[in-house]
Amino acid sequence: MTNKFFRPVSGFDLPRFAGIPTFMRLPYVSLNDSEIKDVKIGFIGVPWDSGTTNRPGPRHGPRQLRDLSTMIRAQHGVTGLRPFEMFNCADLGDVAPNPASIDDSLHRISDFYKKISDMNIIPLTGGGDHLCPLPILRGIY
Repeated sequence: MTNKFFRPVSGFDLPRFAGIPTFMRLPYVSLNDSEIKDVKIGFIGVPWDSGTTNRPGPRHGPRQLRDLSTMIRAQHGVTGLRPFEMFNCADLGDVAPNPASIDDSLHRISDFYKKISDMNIIPLTGGGDHLCPLPILRGIY
């Protein structure tokens, strides 16, 4: 059984169009928060697209995913599965890339994911361009 802190906010407690958007209305937990030790799966945004030329857009992915995921329900309509009762899940915020330096951004992303990996948190990543998997995998492995 998971901690109720890690469950999405109910639409009966806060309308889906209100509040600060987090992924699937999960709690936001920073890496310095005392609750981080209990997180099993963490959503991480990578608002970065400097690995491509003249294609801005993926940098907006994490914000849009959070906003649009507010309509996702806590229970799957067909299977009845309630994943948030199986694992403690949280929104861990965004990696802070450096828009002026690809090399620095690669290091920042790797360092962030190394911290996540050291805490035994399974990352779920949103946003970013096709270069993002490289630093993420470097940080995890």
